[in-house]
Amino acid sequence: MKSRYIAGISLAVMGAGFITTRWWLPDNAWTHLLESGFEAGLVGGIADWFAVTALFRHPMGIPIPHTSLLLKNRAKIVNSLISAMENELLNKESITRKLSGFQLFAGAASAATRLIGKRKFRLAAVDFAQSAVERLPLERVSSVLHGFLADYVKKQDFTPIVRKLADRFVHERWDERALDYGLEHVGHWIRKRETEEMLGKLAFKKLEELKVGGFMGFALQAFVGFMNEEKLGGLIQNMLLSTMQELSHPGSPHRQKLLLEVRAQAEKLADNEELMLKLKQLIEQGVDSVETERFIHLRLEELRQLVLDKLEEQHRSGGRAIVQGYRFATDYLSGKQEMLANWEEGIRGYLVRLIENNHYRIGALVRDNLERMDDKALVSMLEEKVGNDLQWIRVNGAICGFVVGVILSFF
Repeated sequence: MKSRYIAGISLAVMGAGFITTRWWLPDNAWTHLLESGFEAGLVGGIADWFAVTALFRHPMGIPIPHTSLLLKNRAKIVNSLISAMENELLNKESITRKLSGFQLFAGAASAATRLIGKRKFRLAAVDFAQSAVERLPLERVSSVLHGFLADYVKKQDFTPIVRKLADRFVHERWDERALDYGLEHVGHWIRKRETEEMLGKLAFKKLEELKVGGFMGFALQAFVGFMNEEKLGGLIQNMLLSTMQELSHPGSPHRQKLLLEVRAQAEKLADNEELMLKLKQLIEQGVDSVETERFIHLRLEELRQLVLDKLEEQHRSGGRAIVQGYRFATDYLSGKQEMLANWEEGIRGYLVRLIENNHYRIGALVRDNLERMDDKALVSMLEEKVGNDLQWIRVNGAICGFVVGVILSFF
């Protein structure tokens, strides 16, 4: 410490001056005057050195009574320090009073406005977001999501879901939409020339394969001889189209009967335990597959690239979205003063309760840290914090002793 060296130099100057004036300089009034000053300064410097040193350790290692005061009174000093912190410097009342007068949201809004107004800050925020998104371990994230999804599916009971879907299927008339959709697309298929030819060939072949005897067989053979594949296909095609047209009509009794059957079967789906078990097994197999994890990973990659593209746009525009988002938030919250006041009061109340419940931890933390320090470390810390000022006592003692000695020499 610089002050310690200065104090040592002051003591050395007094000692050298005393020796010089005592034995080397000629004997006259001026020499006696200086000798008295240096003598008194030497005594004062040595006395103050002893006093300052006695606070921290035994002077020259000699266990003189009433020295090394800090170590002998370590417990008292620690208790006094903790008491001062808890009851005077950091007491609960002062902290609570400070918090009560502190405008949390106003201070935060003021600081945020200053920061967001700086282009450099906005670009730094965008760069940080880009770096964070680029470093995301998507393989690990996709694996975690895949495992979470698999566990969720295994624990899920699909019976209520199927029952709810069946109820919605019936009440929102999805059955009619499904029937109309099917009739429309099947009708397009039936009207095709290829379909007519196929139906004719299949029907004609099956008629030839029939083995019917008696009058019925005679009538069937006559019918087959009269018909050919083209006529038979057209006949069946017209019959099917006519049937489908009738089923498409809302007032058709056959349509209503078909829909009633569809609804009845839909309502029974959830009660079919075997079907529910197979459905769950099928879903679990699909979720557990490697393709599902790869699908999740690919979607995450696409999402990351989309976010990076948006962030790059923001970098080129100087973080315009940050400003727009901040303005939107401030405009929205400006009309919610009562809500903000309630939030702020709630936060302050929480902080006050937190301080009241944990205030004792301040003293406990200080005590624990001090008790962890050995004597040498404690003395070094105190000397570092207050030793510099105490060393100036030695300098002042030597100088004051010199002045007092000179004055006393006149008497």
